[in-house]
Amino acid sequence: MSTRIAFLKGHGTENDFVIVPDPENVIDLPPAAVAALCDRRAGIGGDGLLHVVRSAAHPEAREMAAEAEWFMDYRNADGSAVEMCGNGVRVFARYLQRAGHAAEGELAVATRAGVKTVHIARDGDITVGMGRALLPEGDVTVSVGERSWPARNVNMGNPHAVAFIDDLAHAGDLFTPPPFSPASAYPAGVNVEFVVDRGPRHVAMRVHERGSGETRSCGTGACAVAVAAARRDGADPAVTGTPATYTVGVPGGTLVITERPDGEIEMTGPAVIVAEGEIDAQWLETALR
Repeated sequence: MSTRIAFLKGHGTENDFVIVPDPENVIDLPPAAVAALCDRRAGIGGDGLLHVVRSAAHPEAREMAAEAEWFMDYRNADGSAVEMCGNGVRVFARYLQRAGHAAEGELAVATRAGVKTVHIARDGDITVGMGRALLPEGDVTVSVGERSWPARNVNMGNPHAVAFIDDLAHAGDLFTPPPFSPASAYPAGVNVEFVVDRGPRHVAMRVHERGSGETRSCGTGACAVAVAAARRDGADPAVTGTPATYTVGVPGGTLVITERPDGEIEMTGPAVIVAEGEIDAQWLETALR
């Protein structure tokens, strides 16, 4: 373990992350280390960790190095590796801009869900090309306490169950994973979004992110919600030939999601770096014992 480990702290609509720059992939970050760093009482605190690595230096990203110089090695707060994090990509891009590795305009970022195209706007917002949604067949049900709802199965590179409900309070505390059925729909667990309508093309959501609990925002979840809402509303862009844009309110702010007729989805929102410092290596070694 290096004796000097730099870190930053950032958030996108209050979905917050510990950022560990490690261009050459020399810092060992086992799940226990990630969990310790993301601990909100004994560590730095975060919904997840963004490990910033050059694609060529990471075995999971080397094949993408020709398309994207940087790989977002994203981990949940429990240390588990995850395919994709929409808010995380925006914060990742903001870090690269701050560090001088990127400028306003287009940027490619490698993720476990493939290469994502990012646009850093002059006004500060960041737009991420999130790819296409997959809509697996089959009925899904999610439950909280005595209540159950049908949910739409949407995959944004990671799995989501989207349930439209009457009141966001009915979702409960969302600290523990809401039960779902059938179990075969999500063998590796699922992110669950509970959604209410706020107006035309305007919804609000709460989310349980697998491995992190309830978070203040979820970018892939907001995309999944917009896709599910468009299908429910008869606004499937592939059918209408017209882009569908939804404003998605999350507890930490607002995201704007647009799905185009070719299926490509764009997410626009803020990304903020709030602090930087140095991890005490002795503390981290002690935390891993």
